[in-house]
Amino acid sequence: MSDKIDPEGIDYHYVQLANIIERRIREGTYMPGMRLPGEMTMAHDFGAGTITVRRALSILRDKGLVVTVHARGTFVVRELPTEEAPAE
Repeated sequence: MSDKIDPEGIDYHYVQLANIIERRIREGTYMPGMRLPGEMTMAHDFGAGTITVRRALSILRDKGLVVTVHARGTFVVRELPTEEAPAE
């Protein structure tokens, strides 16, 4: 699987990004308790807009993989939930 958003892909860009970040979390690139890069940094790194990043992070919050703390950032949860099917 690629770590790039496929502009021709069938899934929405924010879903693709959520899947990429989830894979990085589950593979250990983003460790439990680690602060994720900021929205602007991720938008630049993935060639996406900040709204795309926000929507991807929302999916990950709904799946229980990350928490966002106001004025501090978004962090990987300390105990990961069991793996589910990719976001749709």
